[in-house]
Amino acid sequence: MANFQYDLGIIGAGAAGLTTAAGAARLGAKTLLVEKAKSLGGDCLHFGCVPSKTLIRSAHVYHLLGNTSVYGLPPVDLPPVDFKLIRDRIRSVIKIIERHDSEERFCGLGARVVFGAARFADQHTIKVDGARLTAAKWVIATGSSPAAPPIPGLADIDYLTNKEIFFLDSLPESLIILGAGPIGIEMCQAFARLGSKVTVIDREEQILGREDKDMADTLQSILEAEGVAFQLGVRVRKVGLNGDLKQVTIKDSGGQIKNIQAGHILVAAGRRPNYNDLGLEQIGVETTPAGIRVDARLRTTQKHIFAAGDVSGGPQFTHAAGYMGSIVISNAVFRLPRKVDYTYLPWCTYTDPELASIGMNEKAARKAGIEPRVYIESLADNDRSQAEGRVCGRLKLLLGPKDKPMGVQILAPRAGDLISEWVAALNGKVKLSTIAAAIHPYPTLGEINKKAAGSHLATKIFSPRVQKGLKFFFNLKGRACDIQAG
Repeated sequence: MANFQYDLGIIGAGAAGLTTAAGAARLGAKTLLVEKAKSLGGDCLHFGCVPSKTLIRSAHVYHLLGNTSVYGLPPVDLPPVDFKLIRDRIRSVIKIIERHDSEERFCGLGARVVFGAARFADQHTIKVDGARLTAAKWVIATGSSPAAPPIPGLADIDYLTNKEIFFLDSLPESLIILGAGPIGIEMCQAFARLGSKVTVIDREEQILGREDKDMADTLQSILEAEGVAFQLGVRVRKVGLNGDLKQVTIKDSGGQIKNIQAGHILVAAGRRPNYNDLGLEQIGVETTPAGIRVDARLRTTQKHIFAAGDVSGGPQFTHAAGYMGSIVISNAVFRLPRKVDYTYLPWCTYTDPELASIGMNEKAARKAGIEPRVYIESLADNDRSQAEGRVCGRLKLLLGPKDKPMGVQILAPRAGDLISEWVAALNGKVKLSTIAAAIHPYPTLGEINKKAAGSHLATKIFSPRVQKGLKFFFNLKGRACDIQAG
């Protein structure tokens, strides 16, 4: 049996790599963690989830201060935003969280951390700055990077991605966002609330193309009311300069050509997996444009080499990457044939209100040939929503064959938190009757979950058939009051 330096080697210290390294080391596997950047944490900590949510919070507070009259308060005369202060706050939050992802912490767990670019020399060996490191099993968790679409002229101008947008010296007076996916939609609202003139451009007919159109359209109307302009269903012909401004030339579905100008362009039009510099082709690890080819156990075409996180071509969420890390641990350390299952993977777009989902929505269900039964609960019927003046939104509960819950979508403040009850319920196969019967605190937004479950049961409990049966057995007398017409 070959004598390797490590039981498990991990390339990449984002969510997937850190989860795998921490779990493997704590289980007693001699673990190596290699990171190309100068610090651990990956894209999420330094250029994604953490800075974006910090920015979104600052924008939310500024927006509230500008709308105090809605809550019966005196209006506030707000000064313009100094983006340097927001940038400094973003950096301070990253620094605090970074302590949890430090080299010292992982060393304390038993994992060795090496900084530098890794490249495979053979199927069990990598080179880092000339040093050869071997492991019985490897995990590739190198993440993804922003992808620039092949638009004529784009490469000839300075544009922003998630790598730069959070660390600007000043707030953009105007901003064009290419892409109406989660990153583009979160950023369009945040910068519009801070005072930028924002235009979102996308070739799709709706924002957030994965979501149901009714939910996406409702969110779009909210963003438009806050000043965001949208150019949807258009083709970008070219990008260039017009004096000091960037100019995007688009062609709409009717053939009309328009020029949109702004001081900055944010490219938020997709991601590409980071595997090109690893030497995978030399060791027989197959790749696709979407990511490294893996099976349901996250094994590559070399079964002792795993891939997890964005680079594997799976769902591009930090929580999904952490989940994949746990799958790798099961297979690589415990040697249990555990497979990924994304059936009830939740996701959330962190606008205000947030749009959170789990399971199938109507679009996905119909694509699978299923016609779901849909129950909708409006935020306007929730007492807490009325008290907080936040009544624009809804919950959709989808039931499939045999009234089995298929999925839930929530457009509401803190929808990412509200969806957690359904994460537990759907993964735990909790009955709707259990949710409906459970006591929820009043008044809370969470009551909308109880009401959605109860709405389905109400059609059965309060049916004419049940009324007739109760009248027969218990001699109930029926209605005591009727509203008279006219």
